[in-house]
Amino acid sequence: MEREKRLVISKSFLIHFILIIGAVAMVLPFIWMILTSLKTYAESIHVPPVLIPKEFQWGNYKEVFGLLPFFKFMCNTLIITILRTVGQLFFCSLAAYAFARIEFPGRNLLFLLALMVLMVPGQVFLLPQYMIMVKLGWLNSLQAVVVPGLFSAFGTFLLRQFFMGLPKELEEAARLDGCNHFKIYWRIMLPLAKPGLIALGIFTTLWSWNELMWPMIVNSSTESMTLSVGLSSLQGQYLTNYPILMAGSFLAILPMLILFIFLQKQFIEGIAVTGGK
Repeated sequence: MEREKRLVISKSFLIHFILIIGAVAMVLPFIWMILTSLKTYAESIHVPPVLIPKEFQWGNYKEVFGLLPFFKFMCNTLIITILRTVGQLFFCSLAAYAFARIEFPGRNLLFLLALMVLMVPGQVFLLPQYMIMVKLGWLNSLQAVVVPGLFSAFGTFLLRQFFMGLPKELEEAARLDGCNHFKIYWRIMLPLAKPGLIALGIFTTLWSWNELMWPMIVNSSTESMTLSVGLSSLQGQYLTNYPILMAGSFLAILPMLILFIFLQKQFIEGIAVTGGK
């Protein structure tokens, strides 16, 4: 009995030790970014590295707003993120409900084709999507970034797994009350899928907020530029002011950090429930 107790304690200690090491590895880059944003340029490139600056340079944050139209970039990014998130929640949930609860010819084949999109690197679609934007005359516009991100195969798969776990008796009762498929989806299934929707919403928000490659390809105008693209312009060809770059990066991720802190419980619940289904 004593031996078993020691084994349980040892196992628990090992698990917690591994988790602490992983947590430290995840947090260290973030702490380094904050410390670098408060250094002078000389301290940021000093060898060996300077861990804590001698004097905090709070003016680095002010300089970011002088070098970039930061609020304009943030506004563009916010609009794109909201539209993409709302679009994915609506279109992906519609498709997921159809694949999970509606019998129609070729359903499994279509779902398999949708899953195959997940296996293809996103870079493969860049050229065809760019040519479509050129034909539509949408270059250097917000819709060029928004429209290709209104639907995702990942979101459809995630919500389909959730819808498949809901009891069929709910649909049968709704049909007896005269509801069609859309009413069942909108009034019954969608409210029950709240944890999955929250999880997909957070995933989509983080992805849209941080995306760099596609906005950089289709937008070169300051009026429609996003935060990630604007921050990349702070990197020079021969010299990069790392404290300014890190200050801008911290300001850019701050809204997402606050969002995750407030929705952490819902995010974990959504992933756990969806995975369990």
